[in-house]
Amino acid sequence: MQQKNPIQWFPGHMAKTKRIMRECLPQVDLVLELIDARIPYSSENPDVDSLLGEKPRIIVLTKAELADPKISRLWVEDLQRRGVPAVLIDSMAGTGLKELSEKIRTVMAEKLGRYAERGMDGRKLRAMAVGIPNVGKSSLINKLAGGKRAKVEDRPGVTQTKQWIPTSIGLDLLDMPGVLAPKFEDERVGENLAITGAIKDDILNLEEIAVIACGRLRECAKEAFFARYKIADGEAEGLDDYDLFRLIGKKRGFLIGGGEINEERTAKILLDEFRGAKIGRISLERPGER
Repeated sequence: MQQKNPIQWFPGHMAKTKRIMRECLPQVDLVLELIDARIPYSSENPDVDSLLGEKPRIIVLTKAELADPKISRLWVEDLQRRGVPAVLIDSMAGTGLKELSEKIRTVMAEKLGRYAERGMDGRKLRAMAVGIPNVGKSSLINKLAGGKRAKVEDRPGVTQTKQWIPTSIGLDLLDMPGVLAPKFEDERVGENLAITGAIKDDILNLEEIAVIACGRLRECAKEAFFARYKIADGEAEGLDDYDLFRLIGKKRGFLIGGGEINEERTAKILLDEFRGAKIGRISLERPGER
């Protein structure tokens, strides 16, 4: 199988989105930075700190329904120990939205107090939602808005323009296109983003990504991973990630002429089942493991 350098797979620098962010920052009171609860390190955008400056910020860990709940709680505790307000959100079920509303009022208490002193109790706060592609911005905004207001699809790059959306928590939200860093020094970051679907599959070698995913899943969730594909410990002993990937294809009966493994189908199924939490609720990163 031909090897690629994952760092070369990413789309170009999203200069237009960053320019829009800079232009809109003076119009907002705070920023909601969305990161994927399964890969908080990898889904951070390294440019956000320099773009936002001193603007108040809340970290929203999305896709909680797909991540290991115990590890997600560790992430929230770790962020808050470092003085970073953080909330865990399941946008599908709506859990965490009340906590997010309370966190916003806490972070913005001083400004809200000034509004009250001036008789402006009903004035809405304005926030900007930022994050990498396919991190769940539109799903969160639709839940906060009480209906389908932002376009949602389970693929990166759906939100193409900025749009202001009123919500039910006294907040107007500016939904921004996803911003992905133009390059990564850590190859593992690129691999994790590819595995979780933050990068369009059609620009990737999916078979290679699936092989890498096998290694991650063996590290992070071996019991659930092996149970899903009916792999006994003895069967996987001595197998490298590629051979393990081929064993999964064989177990599923994904064979083509001559008894060869259909690697394309195996890769698609493996990645789809991980992304849909059919293997289990799995986090690929833990606090302190950068």
